[in-house]
Amino acid sequence: MQRLWAPWRMEYIGGEQRPGCLFCRVIADPNDPDADLVLWRPEGAIVILNKFPYNPGHAMVAPVAHVATLEDLDDGATTDLMRAVRRTLAVLRESMNPDGINAGVNIGRAAGAGIPDHVHFHLVPRWNGDTNFMAVIDDVKIVNEALTQTSAKLRRAFAAT
Repeated sequence: MQRLWAPWRMEYIGGEQRPGCLFCRVIADPNDPDADLVLWRPEGAIVILNKFPYNPGHAMVAPVAHVATLEDLDDGATTDLMRAVRRTLAVLRESMNPDGINAGVNIGRAAGAGIPDHVHFHLVPRWNGDTNFMAVIDDVKIVNEALTQTSAKLRRAFAAT
């Protein structure tokens, strides 16, 4: 039997949860340990890489307002959020060259929200065939690019557009 080592996953599987809301922490404190994942800070929103991505470029777009559902946002905050989503989609397409992108919002724990108190979009670049046999046979997901490489690539793209 072969083994693949991915020790960084232990932080997600068994690591201690940091107190407070991830989005609110990095919005309030640019020196927060997770602030290095922030790609862009547009008006009324924040774009941050998922620390435990499904694929390279897996970004989350959240409003500045700490609300649990989209219907709790006022019209201005909704507009800011959707503008940030739209630009992030364009940056992902230009930088990552995916065959498609999953875009979605999980509202509530039952829907799969890992941060249920602060609504956010997940934007996941997808490539034809990106689910290989390991995900089916061994419940293993291979992410083929380091988070730091993805972050640098996407930050350059946000700065250029």
